[in-house]
Amino acid sequence: MTLKLLSLTAALGIGCAAFGASQAQAIGCISGGAAGAVAGHYAGHHAVMGAIAGCVAGHEIAKHRAERERDMQRAHDVHNGERSL
Repeated sequence: MTLKLLSLTAALGIGCAAFGASQAQAIGCISGGAAGAVAGHYAGHHAVMGAIAGCVAGHEIAKHRAERERDMQRAHDVHNGERSL
């Protein structure tokens, strides 16, 4: 069990570092990795593979969410007559 936990922690750390993890990306990677590890464990004892896949998925979701929030802020600024950079 300790080896699996160590492997999972290392996989999450490497996965987050591979993306040049900013705070939003790290949050997506960590939460996605945790969910993926649980799902992978119950789907046949593949927690590490699930964690890696969850990290990638969480990173993508966080990236799209940040883009959507940025677009909404720009639209709000334009609607209020503020200049957008």
